[in-house]
Amino acid sequence: MEEHTDTMESWERLRELCASGDRVGLEEYIATLPSGEMARALSRLDVAERTTFFGLIEPAGAANIIEELPDEQGAAVLRELDPADAAAIVDEIDSDERADVLSELRDHEVDAILTQMDAGEAQEARQLMGYDPDTAGGLMITEFLRYYENQTVSDVLDDMRGNAEKYAEYSVQYLYVVSPEDQLVGVVPLRGIVLQAGTKKLGGIMLRDPMSVAHDTPLHELEQLFDRHHFFGFPVLDADGRLVGVVKHDDVEERIGERAQTTLMRLSGIVGGEEFRGMPFRTRSMRRLSFLIVNIFLNVLAASVIALFTDTLEAVIALAVFLPIISDMGGNSGSQAIGVSIRELSLGMIKTRDYGIVLWKEATVGLMNGAVLGIIVAVVGALYVGLTGMITDPGTAALFGFIVGFAMMLNTLLSVVVGGTMPLFLKRIGIDPALASVSILTTITDIGGFFLVLGMAALLLV
Repeated sequence: MEEHTDTMESWERLRELCASGDRVGLEEYIATLPSGEMARALSRLDVAERTTFFGLIEPAGAANIIEELPDEQGAAVLRELDPADAAAIVDEIDSDERADVLSELRDHEVDAILTQMDAGEAQEARQLMGYDPDTAGGLMITEFLRYYENQTVSDVLDDMRGNAEKYAEYSVQYLYVVSPEDQLVGVVPLRGIVLQAGTKKLGGIMLRDPMSVAHDTPLHELEQLFDRHHFFGFPVLDADGRLVGVVKHDDVEERIGERAQTTLMRLSGIVGGEEFRGMPFRTRSMRRLSFLIVNIFLNVLAASVIALFTDTLEAVIALAVFLPIISDMGGNSGSQAIGVSIRELSLGMIKTRDYGIVLWKEATVGLMNGAVLGIIVAVVGALYVGLTGMITDPGTAALFGFIVGFAMMLNTLLSVVVGGTMPLFLKRIGIDPALASVSILTTITDIGGFFLVLGMAALLLV
């Protein structure tokens, strides 16, 4: 039997254990799976099998699994469960992860789960969901230790011993000292507690006026703070200065990675920024089609330029060889500029009104790169039509090279200027720049490249 299970895929083993109802065996097997394998295994199970799986394991174990999954996959699992079962699992999820997963559900699904939860936990979850996910409030945890200035070291140690099981799940490195109004007044490193006399009050040993962040501090500012200060985390204060949570360095780094992945998916044309093949077929299809259908019309618009110059193409058929080169290179150059602008927007290094500086910086790069690429294409173009016999006159071949090279230079300049400024414009009007920039850029560079090449050829060659 052991040899048999060693050769089984993880999801096949999960199916076998779920079918037999072996709760103990299932939990033991889950503990042996390497990091990331659970997401892969669950994606291979159907809805009924996943429901059976989560019905067999304890809520705390299920919560640990949900926390390991991408938020959308975790939300999909909760959606499949009975609200009461889902609520039992959500109760065990860390506060920051809980808000992220619930935010992926529809309002009525969230309400159905929260009504089954403890009233205090449900209220806290709603509050956390109200924060922007890319701010300190959206990233913070609410599991931390807070005490008052007049409490002694013995009071703290007694409390920690009395709640050892509860606090075991906390990431505790500091104790936070607050006023009766929950205003942050100091912190005490945990290691410092054990070295103090039991009668000492926290007010006498705490570090006063610790660094903190506001609940609406954006992600890029948190990243910069953690780069400058190698802290475990920062206490988070609400608008009234009350301590409401702690934002950890690890969670900020994780969110930055997620943002990068989401941006990549959107640049690839995935509406919503996330897709897993375990998602429903209809959801995956619609997310892709909504992007592709728009692109059909944009490509028809670009292709219509060629229709205006059919006579020119018939007269100089070599132009058809270089049109996709000029168009594609323009798109590649513009995509580089888009990537830089989206990155700088996310870091707060530029604002949506900074068109002038972005245009100038990109224009200088566009002229340099365009000149180099233009010279290369001009030489290749002249040699190509001459050696293949498409154009026999050396002077005409050189003119052809000039046309395609000059078009390459101008289209490169156009593409980087548009690519650099387009994300600023789209963000300013409320459109996701990661999703729309590439499509618009491709259309503009296609139209620009086709028009430049065919227009100059019509004037100079035909």
